Amino acid sequence: MLEELTQRLESTFKRLRGYGKLSEENIAESLKEIRRALLEADVNYKVVKNFIASVQEKAVGEDVLKSVTPGQMVVKIVHDEMVKLLGNSTMQIKTAGIPPTIVMLCGLQGSGKTTFAGKLAVFLQKAGRKPMVVAADVYRPAAVQQLKIIGSKAGVPVYEEGLGDPEKIASNAIAEARKNLNDTIILDTAGRLHVDQQMMNELKRIKGRIRPHEILFVADGMTGQDAVNTASDFAQSLDFDGVVLTKMDGDARGGAALSIRSVTGKPIKFMGVGEKMDDIEQFHPDRMASRILGMGDVVTFVEKAKSTIDTENAKKLEDKIKKAEFDLEDFLGQLQQIKKMGSLESLLKMIPGMGGQIKNANVDESNLVRTEAIISSMTKQERRNPKILNGSRRKRIASGSGTRVQDVNQLMNQFQQMKKMMKQFKGKKGMSMNRMPFNFS
Repeated sequence: MLEELTQRLESTFKRLRGYGKLSEENIAESLKEIRRALLEADVNYKVVKNFIASVQEKAVGEDVLKSVTPGQMVVKIVHDEMVKLLGNSTMQIKTAGIPPTIVMLCGLQGSGKTTFAGKLAVFLQKAGRKPMVVAADVYRPAAVQQLKIIGSKAGVPVYEEGLGDPEKIASNAIAEARKNLNDTIILDTAGRLHVDQQMMNELKRIKGRIRPHEILFVADGMTGQDAVNTASDFAQSLDFDGVVLTKMDGDARGGAALSIRSVTGKPIKFMGVGEKMDDIEQFHPDRMASRILGMGDVVTFVEKAKSTIDTENAKKLEDKIKKAEFDLEDFLGQLQQIKKMGSLESLLKMIPGMGGQIKNANVDESNLVRTEAIISSMTKQERRNPKILNGSRRKRIASGSGTRVQDVNQLMNQFQQMKKMMKQFKGKKGMSMNRMPFNFS
């Protein structure tokens, strides 16, 4: 996510922090580098101009230039201004006083509206809501079928009438939601390959008929300024309430994320950060600014951990580790929980200071998959008592997991090292993760 921009900014900040004393000249030089990095990330040039002017005004103040750590103070100013640029505060989606809450999605074809409808449904389910998705895109081939598949993956009901009238479908969906006690409707509307009046008129009619509580504009985060320009057109015609940036896990340069709030005046509310149904994040301007500037995002990391870790199982695991009874079945459970949190690389980038370290490292997710396959190919008895794994059993496990006997042997050696380390740490409050024998690079 925004990796190239982050690397450029980190390099500039490293030089800034290295100066024992700052002058207006070397601040101006650093701001030129920041300006160039933002423009190359496809940030709107007016947004860049205002951002740099604001940072420069604060950075050349007497308090900064005479500070003990002037470089750090300039970095803080850039961070604060970026938070302001991204919207200052986290914006929630509105909730109707009398259910159902109606959330209408709009945007161009291919922006990821249909997939986001399923992701938003999963997000709301986790918050205790009972959503229903509605297929109001009756033009794109197989759009209704696609939403039904996504609804099945998300575990939410899908209301559809085939190739009917979008306005009637949306209206009938409200009655269906009330009947089935669904407290939220997520309406997937039709897009086009480009903005046209026919599409806008249809969206306006749907808006007028069902009076949605929230209209979200869905933009492809990889399209940069094109997404910002389209958002401006939609804002003028439809006056939506918030923005969703999809595909932010891809090669997104950052232009849309850093420009869209300033250009449209509308807050970013969600991001799509992967292909799975739970790969959705609420947009927090302060956290995103920290990520962009290479400062990590510990809060999101902790939230992801909390959402996947079973407290009761964690307590049992802690007791087993203390008693040195940790087995391969426990280890398999931990691997599966890590997978639920997202890719290993994305998790490491949330830890302050790790982003720069892992950019040159080869974080191989396939090692994680291979380890899981090997352990899954064992019987329950073998996982609980690895000592019984003789040569013939290891050969069978290798064959069943599509790996080599050497891979099984290597895993068992690492596991035994880990068990010895746990015995050494027995009774201590914590253990250093960088001393753990398993590595995935």
